[in-house]
Amino acid sequence: MSLALSAALGALGWTFLEYVIHRWLGHDRRFTRWLFGVEHTAHHSQGDYFGPAWMKICAAASVATIVMVPAAWLVGWAHGVAFVAGLVGCYAAYELVHRLNHVVAPRSRYGRWARRHHFYHHFHDPKSNHGVTTPLWDVVFGTHVRARTVEVPRKLAMRWLVSSTTGEIHPALRRDYRLRTKRKRASAAA
Repeated sequence: MSLALSAALGALGWTFLEYVIHRWLGHDRRFTRWLFGVEHTAHHSQGDYFGPAWMKICAAASVATIVMVPAAWLVGWAHGVAFVAGLVGCYAAYELVHRLNHVVAPRSRYGRWARRHHFYHHFHDPKSNHGVTTPLWDVVFGTHVRARTVEVPRKLAMRWLVSSTTGEIHPALRRDYRLRTKRKRASAAA
């Protein structure tokens, strides 16, 4: 096995962890009182909230340390390091993609897809689209929903989505997003 394959398997391992952590630690009520669940709930309710970088670095270092020993024992030191490097490198890429989804308008087909996929999860159905960087595990576990137009609550609309002059969605983004209007309450005298 090549070192590149070991690193690729580490990256694939991260995509699986990304799905598992997000789906169960972020959205399963049994775990939402744990630290990740609390941080994740704040992220969903505030939209532009991200956990502190030091917390993420500590988590990555802990996972790398825990995974390194069995990886080195199973496949040798060099391949174990390559696996962990792929895992941690893909985690860093996930953090970057996730943050960019929230703070910068899409600039590529992938960016456009990633934002629709992720914001469908945020604003339509938190039981779907748990993968942020890839839909792979959502497809495998039956939680994938193909997002077309995403309705975003005005109070949670990302800054890049709404024009500061008109207060409406930028024209170039209207095929993918709408602002959610308040729903009228049912009349008591019906």
